[in-house]
Amino acid sequence: MGPMSVRSQSSEPSESSEAVHRAGFACFVGRPNAGKSTLTNALVGTKVAITANQPQTTRHTVRGIVHRPDAQLILVDTPGLHKPRTLLGERLNDIVRTTWAEVDVIGFCLPANEKLGPGDRFIAKELASIKKTPKIAIVTKTDLVDSKTLAEQLIAIDQLGKELGFEWAEIVPVSAVADTQVSLLADLLVPLLPEGPALYPEGDLTDEPEQVMIAELIREAALEGVRDELPHSIAVVVEEMLPREDRPADKPLLDIHAFVYIERPSQKGIIIGPKGKRLKEVGIKSRKQIEALLGTPVYLDLHVKVAKDWQRDPRQLRKLGF
Repeated sequence: MGPMSVRSQSSEPSESSEAVHRAGFACFVGRPNAGKSTLTNALVGTKVAITANQPQTTRHTVRGIVHRPDAQLILVDTPGLHKPRTLLGERLNDIVRTTWAEVDVIGFCLPANEKLGPGDRFIAKELASIKKTPKIAIVTKTDLVDSKTLAEQLIAIDQLGKELGFEWAEIVPVSAVADTQVSLLADLLVPLLPEGPALYPEGDLTDEPEQVMIAELIREAALEGVRDELPHSIAVVVEEMLPREDRPADKPLLDIHAFVYIERPSQKGIIIGPKGKRLKEVGIKSRKQIEALLGTPVYLDLHVKVAKDWQRDPRQLRKLGF
């Protein structure tokens, strides 16, 4: 198959009248900002992954599920693979490698509007070491480039595979924003999945425990505007979620108690802000998003705690869910 294979339909005619159902797992990898979350949302057809304009925030597996008559495709989101500087970095990279080896297909997202860089090579090298799993190169953001630039990118990606000694199962250009070739991508991913019944009931779009998603929303809100000062030194733990007692059935209220953990006392002021103003804003912003997520009114109780150097302490890491 040449690098420009752009197919609109799977070319294999179905053999028997008895349609085969497939179900399996795929994960999208790629540099931060390669369009992974946008693509996940486009495939699933609803906003599931928590998109952040900051790399390495999806620490927990957020899954989107694509339900089709002939298949169920479960998208597993792995944390970003990066050069580890701390114990947390190494732990994340181990999770990434294990995930890659366990999924049925890997989609490597490369933006059409950026030339291949060292970050892409770093990921591609890692992919090359995972022999068994088929790899699809997905060229994203094609709405941002002309056809000549796109053709050059497709050829460069084909070459990259050859250099590293593996063959891409497919190379597919897509634009999630313009919804171009997104369903084609699904058509190409499906045949790479094992045969079998659906693994999740029809209604499920994500099987992420709500607490993890809530913690992630709070963490996002807490990082807003202070990323430069505190890029990764925030962890959020939702301690408990309880329906408020003695509320009428038609006016429920959910009490959520959460801790924002930071590494050093000096960071407390940054998170809380002058006279507690910032923490209050974080609370209001994340409460609105949590209410939208759960569809129920929420009372959010936020506290900031110092967990000394939690990124380097295995015991703390475990407690904080890593």
